[in-house]
Amino acid sequence: MRPPDYRGGGLVNVVAELERRLIGTAPSPGLHDGLAAAIPPADSYVLVLFDGLGDRQLSHPGAAPLRAARAGTVDASFPTTTTVSLATMATGLPPSRHGLLGYQLWVPETGHVVATIKWTTLWGEPIPFDHDHFLPETVWERLAAAGAEPVVVQPAHFEGSPLTRVLYRGSRFEGYHDMDEAATAAAQLVAPPGRLVVLYVPQVDFAAHVAGQRSEMYDEAIGVAARVWERLAALLPAGAAAVGIADHGHVDIPPERRAAIPKAAHEGRHFAGDARVVFVHGEGASLAEGLPAAWVPRADMQHWWGPEPRHPSFEARAPDGVLVVEPGHAVLHRFSDDRLVGQHGGLMPEEVQVPLLVAASRRV
Repeated sequence: MRPPDYRGGGLVNVVAELERRLIGTAPSPGLHDGLAAAIPPADSYVLVLFDGLGDRQLSHPGAAPLRAARAGTVDASFPTTTTVSLATMATGLPPSRHGLLGYQLWVPETGHVVATIKWTTLWGEPIPFDHDHFLPETVWERLAAAGAEPVVVQPAHFEGSPLTRVLYRGSRFEGYHDMDEAATAAAQLVAPPGRLVVLYVPQVDFAAHVAGQRSEMYDEAIGVAARVWERLAALLPAGAAAVGIADHGHVDIPPERRAAIPKAAHEGRHFAGDARVVFVHGEGASLAEGLPAAWVPRADMQHWWGPEPRHPSFEARAPDGVLVVEPGHAVLHRFSDDRLVGQHGGLMPEEVQVPLLVAASRRV
């Protein structure tokens, strides 16, 4: 187990690499030389985010087009969860600097642990909040200020949602209704020089969570992801390139390996994070004695969220420590969804390592 590489081998560095190529500067280091060399020079880029597609998941028979485009691997941010990695992508900063430290996140000014997908309490009530200004300066704002154009291609029903407002301040939003439309739109939008087009592909994550990697639903989702990549690569205009990444991988956890934190332990504590790395606000060492997990205090988590300097709210939002759950297990607090097969958030290779895919235009 190791923290992610934020110095040239991580998701943050992919974003910085593209930002630097488009406008000449970026606040984080670009990719290590070998990874950077795999991405061809281009006038514009499509960055495809395959939610939940870990590198080891490319072994699936339906992932052949994705395996063929694999140029290497990079690390997702810690914890390996969607909103944290998407905030990394949106800001070009590691979590230590952008401040979205976990999927379930203690936000002191609200008085709640916030579920940051929908920005609600853990029991589903909306939390009034200034979503538009939660993150620091975004990649999209820096690109636009330098004369480049950021365009985000998302499911149409995401428009105006709290998470969209958190992540995509300063970008142009383009909604889609099916995946063929999405791939075609991304290829058309990347034609003008000086654009970064971000395409979000959600199917793999949903299927892995709900049904697991041995299901027909998952087979179909992998097929959708492969077809999107193939279609986009075939339609790329001259002068454009596509880069594919993911926000985290998945591990399947059977019901008998999903352990519950005792009800009495919730008194005097807040729980957050994910089921593979549980954030504890309060005393946590004693909890590990009865759970398939090891207690790691915050003082021993140097640089898990990334290097200094840190976000002004880092100390207030970060937990006192975390329960790092054993491989093959999940630990659930009283508001966790105990139905999910696929889990992530931890530091196992299956969760951390995501593929770096590359396609260049075939047109001249």
